[in-house]
This record gives sequence, C-alpha cells and structure tokens, in this order.
Amino acid sequence: MNTLATIGYEAITQDQLIDRLKRAGVEVLIDVRAVAASRRAGFSKRLLAASLEAAGIDYVHLRALGTPKPGRQAARAGRIVEMHAIYEAHLSEPAAQLELAQAAEIAGARKAALLCYEADVHHCHREIVAERLRGELGCEVENL
Repeated sequence: MNTLATIGYEAITQDQLIDRLKRAGVEVLIDVRAVAASRRAGFSKRLLAASLEAAGIDYVHLRALGTPKPGRQAARAGRIVEMHAIYEAHLSEPAAQLELAQAAEIAGARKAALLCYEADVHHCHREIVAERLRGELGCEVENL
C-alpha cells in the first residue's frame, strides 16, 4: 500500500524539508498552495522546484488545490473551522476537482507529499486533500 506524506514548511528550512522528504522516500512533491510564493527563503516556486530537482525529487504545483483568499484570511485569524468550510466548498469547483484527480493519479503511482505552509496539519487545508486522497486511493497518510 502506498503512503501519502504531507509537510508544512512553517518551522523548517528548505534543507530540512528536502532531508525529511528524502528520508521518507518521497519521489514527487505536490505543492498545494494557491500562491506558490513565500517570504521564507527557498520556498518560492522556481527556487523550490530547482532545489528539489537537484535532490532527485520532482515538483508539481496544483494551484487549484490551494485555499482561496477568504480561507487563507480565516486561517491567519485562527478561524480554522471557517477555513475548512470554505475549503470544502472550494473543492467542489471544476478546477479543484480536476487537480484533485491529478493528485490522485500522481500519488497512486509514486510516493508523493503534499506541501503547504502550516506546520500543524490540523490547521491546514492539506489535511482535507490528504483525507480525500486516502478515501480514493486507500493509502496511509504520514505527516512529516
């Protein structure tokens, strides 16, 4: 049975992220941020993708699986239940459905990890994505 990993980079460096991914055997990182830019060094899309490639890990950005702006605002304000509700509604949109199917295809074929910012998976939408993929693929979920 395949295992799907999730990881948040809030409290770690890019080197630590890559080390955790490699130790977990991750072959492809699925970035589920709506905005793949970061004020944290090493976590903007192009630089992160290049660093992962150098480490032998593929990178895929599925923007439509990111949290819409109202959800991000709710999360920043600590309104996690509200963020989850906004995100669940967002997942019914066609673009999100298409990218959820893409994520399932990737995670079904290779060891994948979902990436977002929050260190605590319970405060992040990637937990919802991981649960959807677990339901579809019957995989285990490991929070790195």
